[in-house]
Amino acid sequence: MNPFALNFFILLSVTSFCSAQSSDTLQSKLMEEIVVSASRTNQNILQSPNSISLIKNNSDVRFTIRTTPETLINTAGVFVQKTNHGGGSPILRGMMGNQTLLLIDGIRLNNSTFRYGPNQYFNNIDPFSINQIEVLRGSGSVQYGSDALGGAIHILTADPVFDQNLKLKLIGRIASEGIEKTLNGKVSFGLKKIAILGSANFRNFGDLIGGKNTGLQTPSGYDEQSQNLKSKMMLGKGIIMISYQNYKASKIPIYHKIIKENYKTNQIEIQQRQLSFINYKLHFKNKNISKLELIASLQNTNEGRKLQKNNSDKITLEKDKVNTKGLTGNLTTSFFRTITGNSGVEIYHDLVKSQASEKIKEQETSKRGLYPDNSKYLNYSVYSLHQYQFNKFQFSGGLRYNRFKIWVQNEKNESTIIEPKALVGNASILSSINSLSSIYISYNSGFRAPNIDDLGTLGIVDFRYELPTFDLKPEKSKGVEIGYKLRNESINLSTSLFYTKLNDLITRVKIPNQFIENYAVYQKQNIEKAFIKGFEVNLELFLLKNLKISSEVTHTFGQNITKKEPLRRIPPTFGRVDAQFNEKNYFFKSEFLFAAAQKRLAQADKDDNRIGIDGTSQWGVFNISTGYHFKKVFFNFLVNNIFNTDYRIHASGINGMGRVFYLTTSLSIQ
Repeated sequence: MNPFALNFFILLSVTSFCSAQSSDTLQSKLMEEIVVSASRTNQNILQSPNSISLIKNNSDVRFTIRTTPETLINTAGVFVQKTNHGGGSPILRGMMGNQTLLLIDGIRLNNSTFRYGPNQYFNNIDPFSINQIEVLRGSGSVQYGSDALGGAIHILTADPVFDQNLKLKLIGRIASEGIEKTLNGKVSFGLKKIAILGSANFRNFGDLIGGKNTGLQTPSGYDEQSQNLKSKMMLGKGIIMISYQNYKASKIPIYHKIIKENYKTNQIEIQQRQLSFINYKLHFKNKNISKLELIASLQNTNEGRKLQKNNSDKITLEKDKVNTKGLTGNLTTSFFRTITGNSGVEIYHDLVKSQASEKIKEQETSKRGLYPDNSKYLNYSVYSLHQYQFNKFQFSGGLRYNRFKIWVQNEKNESTIIEPKALVGNASILSSINSLSSIYISYNSGFRAPNIDDLGTLGIVDFRYELPTFDLKPEKSKGVEIGYKLRNESINLSTSLFYTKLNDLITRVKIPNQFIENYAVYQKQNIEKAFIKGFEVNLELFLLKNLKISSEVTHTFGQNITKKEPLRRIPPTFGRVDAQFNEKNYFFKSEFLFAAAQKRLAQADKDDNRIGIDGTSQWGVFNISTGYHFKKVFFNFLVNNIFNTDYRIHASGINGMGRVFYLTTSLSIQ
């Protein structure tokens, strides 16, 4: 059966069956789901005038996913592209890379070298450290600033717990065909006013096995490790949180470059992210001011690349380091019991160090790095968001003013200073039809300031050679969304229709008749206009007390107005259907993931060797998993791609995983 017909049939049949069912336990869990991303304060999903998905990292999620990007594969409205086995780029509302904003514990993960298009940055987060992920689609510039054209993805890591006995946890995970070996350890302890949580990961990923006609995709395997430490303590009337995160992966091959571009070696030698931060929260017993939150952060990213062509002695080594200092403050307020909101300031400063060298036998020559060395990027802003409740209506609105100061060196080693700025706003009306359903309409304007990757890149990027440009201005968006949400004893339904207009898009423009190292030469310019429209449907049905059936469908249509062609890298229609049964210490889950063919391509898609002129074929994959908790031991068994189907996720550089068996064991000691 066609996957879309199957999905539609299941939606209709189980909805009619489920309408008379009831489950107080599941209903109470649904109504308690709280998010912070949409309004920067705690808010029930049903009362948020935005499209939001909440992923809680409980055992049935944590033990059935491989990496953090893959956590989002089952999420409404999120398409996860994979250039290589060690990466993963979420696509929100048709936008990816530096057009979507990634945050962790309230801190921007995006820095000034984030690339447009596919990248690996979201992979630099330990999936075992995550407590929940909030996905805000179609909004985020007012809430969090630049880059959130498509939306924002906010990861909240697990916090230590006060008054908790010493607790140890070990997780071991192994997959068939040598695809994965993982060991994770976690320790936690809490007294009345102080608590601590620490964890460490050691992981080895072998070469990825594709479907029945693909087989071993080599080289694609790599190693990674991570360490996390978080402590919190009572400090007067407030709570202070201190955290350190370290992720490091090494020798990650870029598979499609080696297979299709005559490379002997093309790999990320090192991929590292270190984050330290202090978070202070102070709650007030004041009728007008309820909470103050301050965050000071220091984040360092380190990426090294190694390239060598076949039949060549020349080895190119590239190293990029970004040091980011951040300071944010947010004040939550309430007036007349009907007006709530928060206001704040944010400051981030990047220092970019970029170096490169060419080595032929024993002779090594220094050269300019991918970015201008010692570039600086200052990002500072003020914002204010408010909600007004009047009977069954909620009116929301907000503004953010953002300024930047960017220092880069031009081709003559002269310092160039660029100072873009932006003012953005949002507004919405939400009507509570009753206590279990709501309908809303929202307007959002957004922007993405040019970063150092846009302005200063010099070298081979994807399948082209890129030259610097120093006169770019921010990309801008205006979007409208209409949505409906329903949560009752048996159904959790959210639907939305959206339309986004994009202006001053930064795009690479080919310079006629110029080639460097056999690559066509490009420069970036603000010359394109486009629009993106589509719909999202997410449905959860609770049959009986412990059986849940979920389904989602996302459709996106993008058009480049300037070029009169499809917008680049727009995902095909995609979705899933799954069924999950929980009974005390046992769960069983089966899922069907699918995507339609994508033949509607921009010329740049056709030129991309990850896609080609024929586009991407439709596909469907079945997975099953089961888990059992026996006293202090938890076992999970997963079969990925039961029928060993060959498939490729659109715009990816490597085929999806074939039939693989996973076994995960967890041991808790308290």
